[in-house]
Amino acid sequence: MILFSYVSSALSSPLYPSCRLQGQFHLNGMHKAGDVVLGGLFEMNFFSTHPDLSFTSEPQQPTLNSGILCVSFDVIGFRLTQTMAFATEEINRNSNLLPNVTLGYSVYDNCNKLGIGFRAALSLASGLEEQVTLHKTCVGTPPVLGIVGDSSSTPLSCTLCFLQVSYFSTCSCLSDRQKFPSFFRTIPSDAFQVHAMIQILKYFGWTWAGLLISDDDYGLHAAQSFQTDLGPSGGGCLAYTEILPWSHNPAELRRIVDVMKKSTARVVIVFNVLCNAIVQVVRQNVTGLQWMASEAWTSASVLQTPHLMTYLGGTLGIFWEYTFRCRFYNVYKAVYALAYALDEMLQCEPGRGPFSGHSCGNLQGLEPWQLVYYLQKVNFTTPFGDQVSFDENGDPPRSVCSESCPPGTRMARKKGEPECCFDCISCSEGKISNKTGEYSMECTSCPEDFWSSPQRDYCVPKKTEFLSYHEPLGICLTTTSLLGTFTCAVVLGIFIYHRRTPIVRANNSELSFQLLLSLKLCFLCSLLFIGRPRLWTCQLRHAAFGISFVLCVSCILVKTMVVLAVFKASKPGGEASLKWFGALQQRGTVFTLTCIQAAICTAWLVSASPAPHKNIQYHNDKIVYECVVVGSTIGFAVLLGYIGLLAILSFLLAFLARNLPDNFNEAKLITFSMLIFCAVWVAFVPAYVSSPGKYADAVEVFAILASSFGLLVALFGPKCYIILMRPERNTKKWHFSNIFCQKINQELINNEEKER
Repeated sequence: MILFSYVSSALSSPLYPSCRLQGQFHLNGMHKAGDVVLGGLFEMNFFSTHPDLSFTSEPQQPTLNSGILCVSFDVIGFRLTQTMAFATEEINRNSNLLPNVTLGYSVYDNCNKLGIGFRAALSLASGLEEQVTLHKTCVGTPPVLGIVGDSSSTPLSCTLCFLQVSYFSTCSCLSDRQKFPSFFRTIPSDAFQVHAMIQILKYFGWTWAGLLISDDDYGLHAAQSFQTDLGPSGGGCLAYTEILPWSHNPAELRRIVDVMKKSTARVVIVFNVLCNAIVQVVRQNVTGLQWMASEAWTSASVLQTPHLMTYLGGTLGIFWEYTFRCRFYNVYKAVYALAYALDEMLQCEPGRGPFSGHSCGNLQGLEPWQLVYYLQKVNFTTPFGDQVSFDENGDPPRSVCSESCPPGTRMARKKGEPECCFDCISCSEGKISNKTGEYSMECTSCPEDFWSSPQRDYCVPKKTEFLSYHEPLGICLTTTSLLGTFTCAVVLGIFIYHRRTPIVRANNSELSFQLLLSLKLCFLCSLLFIGRPRLWTCQLRHAAFGISFVLCVSCILVKTMVVLAVFKASKPGGEASLKWFGALQQRGTVFTLTCIQAAICTAWLVSASPAPHKNIQYHNDKIVYECVVVGSTIGFAVLLGYIGLLAILSFLLAFLARNLPDNFNEAKLITFSMLIFCAVWVAFVPAYVSSPGKYADAVEVFAILASSFGLLVALFGPKCYIILMRPERNTKKWHFSNIFCQKINQELINNEEKER
């Protein structure tokens, strides 16, 4: 770098029209003469030794025993050199490429040192090792056509206005055409390598990594690319970024290794030619790290050292170029690119050239910028079939700050921490996250008919709830309903079998049969409330319930009125009252009262029919199927009100007839049955309103069954008891035991005979 500053000052000084070297370098190299000479910079040795610089006298010139001496022969670098020589010889043997022009080469060893690389570049610029004749304005004919190399990402020959085609300079900074217009390369820039490394990090889920870089353009620009691309791509964060010193600095290296040890990042990315921190890693016994090497470090012999396998085993690297000898091929393509550009220039016809005045370039007055023009447009196919051209820019270890949020959780950023450091919070009910490693701040809501699983990792169909035939409550209600229906059938059979007996004849057998039939319908209609609600069941259940109970209560009402009429007719002068309660009138009254309820139900169903509804308000994780009467509440209220009106009227009439003789206690039984009926349905209203979902249906079914059993037992229980258990009371003698009862029973029997 000091030498470069000196060269720059010399170029700018009016005393020196050209840059002059103050001594000879004696660099290692190989040369071949030709009409056109290509320069080359390769790393044929790893290290160099320097003289003791006291700045009190001129340094001794390098010799075999003193000065700058390159050591540690690099086989790979030597093979690269031979590749350039091979490509040059192959082109010279090709009569179709650069005919009548012989290519030569002048190759120097940069010894893996930036300073020596500058010396080599200056030597190529002068053609000797003593004087640089290239002017500051980049005008003049250079001794070499262009330079193949260097492997470093720090521009050398480009700084000196030379045409450079690098086989291994990957720094993305070199794509800047404003700064480096004469730079080309046959290897992708670090932008692709960084992208590939980020893809590897994402593949293994390494979101928390450390970065070690070299103190040059190669490392610094790689770090900049990582910091720019890592976050937006979702690849994670950098725990630390440390610059590895070029010189041997044990204190700085110890500090860097301490940072690595203290960090929770278990992945270390290295952008350097040699990782000089390995010595400290071994000394401090730092294990358990997953190393990821850039292409510059992949070929380092340290990765093949057996005693370092404990520390470097499993290192990942961008090493395909080394494995498949592609780096040699890059040198091969670089030489051919220069040759094809020169060939294209020499084929230019005077007067049709691309330069000023349609001029063409020539070997005698060739200037670097002229060949740059052709090199930008070069497009050829190598003997191996590859097409070459230049664009416009010439079960693994974990390394995360926070583990990826598992399914069922979401990210919650930690305050004051990098974005890769977060807590995982369980999704709320009804929401899920079903992907591991997704950087999501929000959970996804399940569809309306679905709910989150217990682990919140997928949506499951919501449980459905309705009064089912298969659940215990539904089974009990169904069994009770069928039992009531069977009991009605048994009682009806008993009454039909004993229809000639006084107790059946005296109780208006036709109305009794109608009453038993209506009670059977009441028991059966309760089954419509069990099972999944459908449109037809929602419409039929309330209509069947309303009509069945009106038929039942109408029979009781007419029966009560007949009892009162007979009681009145038994008194002197009351015979005329029976003509209003003959058989035809009784049937007509029951039919009329029932038709009124049927009309109410029809109007209700036509105007605002109950409909099945999926209710999700009662339970978040359940769908409650119910028949909704919202919008038809008035119709339902009128239906219940009409039943209540008939029941209250029956109760009042029966209550008025309660003082009939004990031998004839029909009025008392009707009074008691209506009292039970009214009590059940009065309690039903608040219980129904406050019961959610299927329990509202259960309450209604219970009210239907309770009131039906109350009527069945109260009205027919005592009569069945007498018929079956006390047949001696089922005789005319018993019923006619007093004159008053005799008159009433006789009137009832006579009325029964008239109905027939």
